[in-house]
Amino acid sequence: MSLDIPFKLLLFFSSFSFTGVPAGATTAGLGSQHAQLLPYNNQRTSHFFNVKTFGAQADGLTDDTKAFLSAWNKACQATGEVDIMIPKGTYLVGPLKFAGPCENVSKIIVHMKGYLKATTNLFKYGDGAGWVEFRWIEGLALTGGGTFDGQGAKAWPYNSCSTDFNCKLLPTNVKFLAMNRTIVRGITSVNSKFFHMALVECKNFKGSKIKISAPADSPNTDGIHIQRSSGVYFSRSLIGTGDDCISIGQGNSQVTITSISCGPGHGISVGSLGRYKDEGDVSALVVRDCTMIGTSNGIRIKTWANSPGRSAATNMTFENINMENVTNPIIIDQAYCPFSSCTPMGPSQVKLSDIYFKKIKGTSLSAVAVALECSKGIPCQDIYLEDVHLELATGEKQVTSTCKNVRAKYIGTQIPPPCA
Repeated sequence: MSLDIPFKLLLFFSSFSFTGVPAGATTAGLGSQHAQLLPYNNQRTSHFFNVKTFGAQADGLTDDTKAFLSAWNKACQATGEVDIMIPKGTYLVGPLKFAGPCENVSKIIVHMKGYLKATTNLFKYGDGAGWVEFRWIEGLALTGGGTFDGQGAKAWPYNSCSTDFNCKLLPTNVKFLAMNRTIVRGITSVNSKFFHMALVECKNFKGSKIKISAPADSPNTDGIHIQRSSGVYFSRSLIGTGDDCISIGQGNSQVTITSISCGPGHGISVGSLGRYKDEGDVSALVVRDCTMIGTSNGIRIKTWANSPGRSAATNMTFENINMENVTNPIIIDQAYCPFSSCTPMGPSQVKLSDIYFKKIKGTSLSAVAVALECSKGIPCQDIYLEDVHLELATGEKQVTSTCKNVRAKYIGTQIPPPCA
């Protein structure tokens, strides 16, 4: 179950900032090692800030939060291109709010080689806040092979979102708010208390070679959640978690997801949509060349019944997706209910149209491999299935499909057979 978080709420809790005491930085003794840390430039940058210079102990016991914030504050006040180094070691930190705008900085490269451990004291976090948060920054690159460890096991028992519509949201591991021209590469996130990575109001975001891991039964640990963002591209990443590997929330456009290996988890989902008033539309989504392994869903589109306002999700393509022992390979659910029971007052008001499922193949754990349940208030339009080949994992019998409030269009191979 992924949760679409109201944008105003996210902005409110992201407005709280933590400040550290700036200290002097040094560039002595960098030499060739420094040059090797600049994958985006052929020339050395003029400003280099090492968190250890600012007092970080990297012993896994000392709270290094102030050292990290001091390094960031000094870097944000610099001019031109800036490098922040987090050397190997274990750092106990958080929450961390890395805020811009850094008015005279053209690019900030964070070379994260260390292992960051989140504080487990939930009183230090705001409702819906991030543990490590980057906001209002132009030209950030986060790379280096380091790890964000949310230490979520101690927080998961306090998650009540499976039963409480208005539950308190636990902290996301890494949150990006109102960012532009961001690159995230070669980063690992483990055991987040809530979402692992969240994008809100971001533009021109590229993520690759990301590893995300949490137990299959960890609650609401979505791998990547995208909301009100555009120009987003994620590729070549491994995601295994307790919820959606990737969830595409409301207000997104021009989002491309490629070469993702997902499992365990709930698959790649659009939604849930239609929970709040004045949600933005979703358009121009492409998901291709992905593999689902042992997930509860493959490709899923989910919208709430009884939507308080109208919105749309259109022009979406899911292509060349391999399913291995997936319970629900293709599913549209416009009566989405993550709780034990729901009493909808009316149909979903989210219009689904121009959706393409192409070259979907593999094995299903469920006898119903394709389930298209659209809204009786606004039936789905222009739903295409092309070259779908899904077999029952046990091989005992042929899978089936179900349809409601939709007349899908079929091209090429169709296993299971089209809905009657």
